[in-house]
Amino acid sequence: MTFEELYKHVLKSRLTGRELKAGKARKKLDCLMHPEKYPLVWKDEPCDCTDAKCVAACMFRALEIKDGKAVLNPERCTGCAACIEACENKNLTFSRDAVKAVEILKDMDTPVYFLMAPAYVGQFGRDATPGRLRSALKSLGAAGMIEVAAFADILTLKEALEFSTNTETEDGFQLTSCCCPIWISMIRKDFQKIAGHLPASVSPMIACGRIAKELHPGCRTIFVGPCMAKKAEIREPGLEGAIDCVLTFEELQDIWEALDIDFSAMPEDEHEHSAAAGRMYARTGGVSRAVRECVRSIDESRVLRPVCACGVPDCKAMLQDILDGNVKGNFFEGMACEGGCVGGPKRNLEMDAGTEYVDRYVEEAAYRTPGENPYAMDLIQRLGYETVEDFVKNSDILTREI
Repeated sequence: MTFEELYKHVLKSRLTGRELKAGKARKKLDCLMHPEKYPLVWKDEPCDCTDAKCVAACMFRALEIKDGKAVLNPERCTGCAACIEACENKNLTFSRDAVKAVEILKDMDTPVYFLMAPAYVGQFGRDATPGRLRSALKSLGAAGMIEVAAFADILTLKEALEFSTNTETEDGFQLTSCCCPIWISMIRKDFQKIAGHLPASVSPMIACGRIAKELHPGCRTIFVGPCMAKKAEIREPGLEGAIDCVLTFEELQDIWEALDIDFSAMPEDEHEHSAAAGRMYARTGGVSRAVRECVRSIDESRVLRPVCACGVPDCKAMLQDILDGNVKGNFFEGMACEGGCVGGPKRNLEMDAGTEYVDRYVEEAAYRTPGENPYAMDLIQRLGYETVEDFVKNSDILTREI
């Protein structure tokens, strides 16, 4: 039985209560049941590399050849998935957390919340509207679905407030601490000299998980997005505990297919969580646009001049330009995937189609800026703060060490 066959068999067995037959594949089964014990990239079978294309594809030096075999250094792996895409033998696969998510849902005494990345709209088919998707997740046993874009709203205001401080001098600039963990990793590992220009902010995913657990003590959180690197982010020192499990869009789709879910038969369960600002985070240039609009609403005299890059090579080139003193803007946004999160390696839709869905969702938002979003304001007040400004300046929930 191949790894893929075992994965589909185990997932369906755990979802439907059928008898589980794993045979001799004990280690593979353990990988599926306890993915947190293993690296982000799994090797299906031992291999003898001759051309080592997987090693050459890794831009973070996380793979090397030892005794003719590709060996992974988990500490350097960012989860970018480039090695998996480059492996001609299809012998590398990404960490699978779908079975673990099912086990979390089986604990009926613990409320479970699904946290949906801003790029989720349209990823599960035209019939899977946000309201129907929420109903489908509740049918799995979830207590609810939360849009991470609402927490991107809050972090947009934090970035806007810090932009005013970081650009007080003529040559001042800010690196966005946006949702992309690979962007943050490359700055911390290879461009440490300019890491001080990063606000000490967590990603919207971590903020969402932390706040969910603050407001619902004892709950479990499952993040869903197009990015394998989020599986690495939740393991970082200082960020552990906010998110219990990360699923890619592909993995959640595997669950829907195993259960033969018909979204057209699901009732609409609508809750408006996010403003346009947070929804923009799903695409290249979205963070810059959101922060620029927020800066303008706070202080019209401040001018945000964004420079955006997507794809790891372009991000590194932009950062090198900054390091060399070729600063052509005052706000720099980087996303490791072409097109931003809508181009993530574990998406279900092609990038252009995903971008169209996101753009439409942005335009449909009832609120433009974070300050207009009553859901965000209600959350902040429930946490004991009177204003968003008070919250972003004084709460540890939104901060991390750079």
